[in-house]
Amino acid sequence: MDTLKALLVENIHPDAAARLAKEGYEVETLPQALGEDELIEAAGGVSLLGIRSSTHVTERVLDAAPALVTIGAFCIGVNQVDLAAASRRGVAVFNAPFSNTRSVVELALAEIIAMARRLPEKNTLMHAGTWDKSAAGAHEVRGRKLGIVGYGNIGTQLSVLAESLGMFVYFYDIADKLAIGNARRCSTLAELLESVETVTLHVDDRDGNHGFFGEAEFAAMRPRSLFLNLSRGFVVDHAALRRAIESGHLAGAAIDVFPDEPKSRGEEFASELRGLPNVILTPHIGGSTEEAQQDIGEFVAGKLADYMASGATSLSVNLPGLALPAVSGTHRLVHLHQNVPGVLASINRVLAEHGVNVEGQMLRTRDEYGYVLTDIGSEYSEDVLAELRAMPVTIRLRTLRSP
Repeated sequence: MDTLKALLVENIHPDAAARLAKEGYEVETLPQALGEDELIEAAGGVSLLGIRSSTHVTERVLDAAPALVTIGAFCIGVNQVDLAAASRRGVAVFNAPFSNTRSVVELALAEIIAMARRLPEKNTLMHAGTWDKSAAGAHEVRGRKLGIVGYGNIGTQLSVLAESLGMFVYFYDIADKLAIGNARRCSTLAELLESVETVTLHVDDRDGNHGFFGEAEFAAMRPRSLFLNLSRGFVVDHAALRRAIESGHLAGAAIDVFPDEPKSRGEEFASELRGLPNVILTPHIGGSTEEAQQDIGEFVAGKLADYMASGATSLSVNLPGLALPAVSGTHRLVHLHQNVPGVLASINRVLAEHGVNVEGQMLRTRDEYGYVLTDIGSEYSEDVLAELRAMPVTIRLRTLRSP
């Protein structure tokens, strides 16, 4: 059997490559993000692809990589992957929804404190040789009101730590979320904006969040408030943010994500937010700590390896979640199909007609897709596989051997 190839780009933590190499993969690693044409050239013959946030897997890339079985996004967001196109081709996509939560939260807290104390301006003056020991405009965060927009994994952990610093926490989420600690739930975004002195965004990459925070939202914030976005670059109107800073309506901002980001280290960063007072700009490093990147590398590589070896799709972002315990000495059929009635019966009829006994089986569906894992205890012929592949509803069929 030929060795399967794995490609990891964008400087993914070496623990990921080590895990996959241990599983027997031929692993190629690249430090930089790849453009579409570059990725098409690099992904030929690759079964397993690992990316971060700057490499985009388009339908054109997927068309050029027929051997591709699974994609790992070694980050939280997956908007850089055409999930619908991946699903249509039976390519499972995994991410790391929890691994960098603490790192993002710590950066947010550090930036809130830095802006409240106007540290960016103090630091610039000191490097220019100016000593300014004034307390004007510098505040403690204790007793101040923090508004969290998006109360998911990051938002809830930030809520807990902010309260431990003595802040009063308000939050808004489109879903009905349970308040943690003494946090107060706001029924509308407008209610949150008029209630707090610091607003921080921690929303996901759904289409409805594109450009949702702009001129009107900044105007609704209380005068001399602070603003943070460590979620998605396309969420915020940066021109409107600049006007709010220049007018003095906002006292400071911290931005870690941008609509257009350089693909590699050393490229010029262009933004209308450069050069503004008390504005902290960071190069998408919310989750970029050694601890988070190591955890992400281990977590996503483990998900990819498990999927390749057993068909387990737990926490897949695009396929039905399913895991069936392996039975020694069996063969496993991994069948992704269109979610229509009668598919399981059709699979089992094919197996029965060829005298193949089912040792274990599990089905899950999700939207328009169904996913079946079937363990069989006997040898099977290529005719069995041919008939299963020929079913009109079949999207992809894989065969695995249990240890």
